[in-house]
Amino acid sequence: MKIGIIGSGTMGSGIAQVAATAGCKVKLYDTNQFALDKAKAALEKILSRLIEKDRIDADEKSRIQNNISYVNDLKYLSDSDLTIEAIVENLDIKKKVFSELETYVSEKCIIASNTSSLSIASIAASLKKPERCIGIHFFNPAPLMRLVEVIPAIQTSKEVLEKSTRIISDWKKVVAVAKDTPGFIVNRVARPFYGEALRIYEEGIADFATIDESLKTLGGFRMGPFELMDFIGNDVNYTVTETVFTAFYFDPRYKPAFTQKRFAEAGYLGRKSGKGYYDYDKNGGIIIPERDYYREKDSHDKKLTQQIFDRVLVMLINEAADALFMNIASAEDIDNAMTKGVNYPKGLLAWANEKGIDWCVSKMDELYDEYREDRYRCSPLLRRMKTNGLRFEV
Repeated sequence: MKIGIIGSGTMGSGIAQVAATAGCKVKLYDTNQFALDKAKAALEKILSRLIEKDRIDADEKSRIQNNISYVNDLKYLSDSDLTIEAIVENLDIKKKVFSELETYVSEKCIIASNTSSLSIASIAASLKKPERCIGIHFFNPAPLMRLVEVIPAIQTSKEVLEKSTRIISDWKKVVAVAKDTPGFIVNRVARPFYGEALRIYEEGIADFATIDESLKTLGGFRMGPFELMDFIGNDVNYTVTETVFTAFYFDPRYKPAFTQKRFAEAGYLGRKSGKGYYDYDKNGGIIIPERDYYREKDSHDKKLTQQIFDRVLVMLINEAADALFMNIASAEDIDNAMTKGVNYPKGLLAWANEKGIDWCVSKMDELYDEYREDRYRCSPLLRRMKTNGLRFEV
């Protein structure tokens, strides 16, 4: 199979590596020759490291490299069976590229976008044959993250959805099919992980490190929300939050936090700037503050960290339940998306079963009774399940 990748940045290069490893002939396109040279050198380094770790041998390295060619004109993608765009998150730019691309490729070529938040229907509308357009959203780093969200637009044909799903499955990825709504699965369901942590901080309940440690220690998350926002970049994370908030007609559940906005405005972007919610050394390691932020020295501290964890967790569960309620994806795909797309320790719907649906409803109602904000409304699905004594089927 012949694959065209548009954009040779980290994501585009990663997708090219995935496709080439699966045996596809890949053409990686970029207008910037320097970027193409950089991508080629980066792949050499990655594959050499895999040899050192005994993950692949020299023959496999050569096979993967020989499967990728680097081109600087869209016309070279004319023989592609599938093209995947991985460029800047700007709808007008994507539409322009897709319109030009369609003049070169065959009518049978699938034209896909790796967008994480933009409307697939809007992108598809730029094509003369919108039924060939689909969202194929990889997670960074693409070669390591197992999940791929596949998002059909309302224009996408059934055949294109089935073929796209089969291709990505053949690339040894776990496919989660999502409705074309803001944030799809992961970037929608994960919002409370950041948003509720920021809200807890802004209320003066706990500092960054205490909140992070509560999620890691009690929940088993690999990174706390503030560590993760620093890792992603506060500018990037804030932009996604703002995009989702606007796209959902300003639903208060997705409301951005002034704290993150101010950090982004100040240039405190996280690891890449050396300062974010934490300070970082030249190797990207967190500089431990002089004060010991997290100490379970008495029962009050234990109670506080439990309250923090419970509050963030139930908001995540409520968001996952509401995604299921609104038919964004199946229960299985929602849980797969969170465990394989962002490495959550458990699927949120499975976690709801473990904690108990009664517990979930009670916790949400406690928050709503305290704040009287629509942000804390309990999903109707959770309430129905409690009434009928049901569990999620995951």
